[in-house]
This record gives sequence, structure tokens and C-alpha cells, in this order.
Amino acid sequence: MGNNQPVQIYLPPPNQRGSISLEETIAQRRSIRDFSSEPVSQLQLSQILWAAQGITDTSWKYRAVPSAGATYPLEIFVVCGRDGVEGIASGIYHHNIDNHSLTLHHQGEVRLELARAALNQEFIYEAPVDIVICALYERTTLGYGNRGERYVHMEVGHAGQNIYLQATALGLATVAIGAFHDEQVRQVLRLDKQYKPLYIMPVGRPG
Repeated sequence: MGNNQPVQIYLPPPNQRGSISLEETIAQRRSIRDFSSEPVSQLQLSQILWAAQGITDTSWKYRAVPSAGATYPLEIFVVCGRDGVEGIASGIYHHNIDNHSLTLHHQGEVRLELARAALNQEFIYEAPVDIVICALYERTTLGYGNRGERYVHMEVGHAGQNIYLQATALGLATVAIGAFHDEQVRQVLRLDKQYKPLYIMPVGRPG
């Protein structure tokens, strides 16, 4: 991190044609809590993040999931374990949607801390990488009031299902976790108080 410049990793362009049909991924989708320690590739991580929040139309900046009023309240953080993603050091990374890159937010192994904050669900530590989806509610509630909170929850559900289906298509496993101490997860991620964690989704090859 010379010259105090943030570490930025540009991810491989995602593929938009797969070898498995949507119907097959829906039929095969499962919540899996047993993970191999084998690392995932940068292309696989790229696909997962693109499915969750990627831009699907560069002219209009449409994304892979619908968002109320195009307010886009979700922010995604990637917790990489040691040797969890090929060519990426352990740490917490923020997904930059506009250029499909990762910016290092905190260097070092934090999966065990994250598992402890999530009621000691050990598979969060065992998975090579964890996707944490957070919300900045005010982006949506500014225009929709309290009703906007419901719209944020709808959006994170869309993103979570896309992660499930993309992981299935790649031969990977995942599970959506909502059981955790919100404040502890926020502290593990070293985030400001306006960030509200909604999902933790471990990703890796099935054990």
C-alpha cells in the first residue's frame, strides 16, 4: 500500500452465458453449510458479485437486481480468508460496482471474528470467502419514508437469491445467514454506524 494509495483489484469481466439453464439452477439450489478449503477463482468471485449487484446495461447503469426508485441502498463487502481467493490476500474488501473492482478495506484474517459475531456458526470461518451485504437505508427512505425499509429488504432478498443461483451454476455452495449480532458484525467489518449488515453468505466449493 505504498504512497497511501488503496489497494484496488480489478476483477475479470463476468460471463453472461453459462453452461447450465436457469431452470436447472433453480431445481438444484440448496443451502449448504459444509465447505472445502479449496480457494475460489477470481472469475468465480467476479460472477458472484456481478450476479448480486453487477451492472447489466452500461448505458443506463441497470443492475442485476431491481431497486426501488433506482436508489441502490446495498453495499457489498467481501471477507477473504487466507488463500481463500486465488491471487487475493486475506482481508475485507469493498465491491466497487461502477468498475467491478475490489478495494481493500482492512487487511488480515477476520473470518473467525465474523463467525463469532454470527452466533459461532463455524462454517462462516471454514468457507474460503464470505459475502456480507449491508444496507444504507437512508438512500431509499429519503424518498419513500419508513416504507423504504421494506423495499431495502426486498432488494437484499433479490441479491441473495441471485448469489444462490450463480453459485449453483458455478458448482459452488452457499447459504444465506441472517442470525448474527448486527453491531458485532459491523465492528468486525470496521464500518461506520450507518452501515447495517443484512446477510452473510459464505461461498466455496461444497465439502
